[in-house]
Amino acid sequence: MLYISDNLKWLRSKRNLSQQEVADGMTLPLDRYKKYEYGKNTPPAETLVIISRYYHISIDLILTVDLRKISIDNLMQLDDNRIVLPITVDQDGNNLIEIIPHKAQAGYLSGYADAEYIENLQQIALPFLGPGKMRAFPINGDSMPPHTNQSIVVGKYVDNLGEIKKNKTYILITSSEGITYKRLGDKKDDSLTVVSDNIIYNPYEIKLSDILEIWEYVCHIGRDDAKHLTSESDTVKEMFLELKRDINEIKQKK
Repeated sequence: MLYISDNLKWLRSKRNLSQQEVADGMTLPLDRYKKYEYGKNTPPAETLVIISRYYHISIDLILTVDLRKISIDNLMQLDDNRIVLPITVDQDGNNLIEIIPHKAQAGYLSGYADAEYIENLQQIALPFLGPGKMRAFPINGDSMPPHTNQSIVVGKYVDNLGEIKKNKTYILITSSEGITYKRLGDKKDDSLTVVSDNIIYNPYEIKLSDILEIWEYVCHIGRDDAKHLTSESDTVKEMFLELKRDINEIKQKK
């Protein structure tokens, strides 16, 4: 559901501005602006950028979050004064980190932009991590050792795609795969190549258009005290991977 119409009305009324004043401030024709407020038209991308800069609020929030239900004063301010995500603090002023539990991770795709969903999540404070918007996600599978199904990875919200760097690990929220934790292998104009630390798994591409959120790894909480794989085990895995490649080459030749 898009909240652009309701949000435009609410943001304008919060500033006690007329439709004409807002339209002039955005350098938009009044009739065109009214259609956005009345929900008759949805602003194109270039107009959304104008609206976002006018109110200093991210496009994602303007489109997908009912701003009437959250306190803008508690939202995170970026360097360019844009507002992105709500930040809550404990009684000592430490940032609180929402935890996405294993049983609720499937619902995160529909709830990540829902203020009520986020408010109902359990929260913890990890003061040593410092400032920034952070969230904790469950890990599935064995593609990123030493993290296992018992691990929780804490990520820091990435607002600018230009901030991501090769060889660093990220939690990617995608519309097709949900929550994915991988290492960045390569960055292209329209996609990212992600790599598993477990060499058995092949790298693959994720389209930028499929990405909903990106969180940079800052720490993890583990509950598994099993021994990590030894170098000998890694060698065996490499042998199996080489065998897999040889089989694929034989199949291609046939």
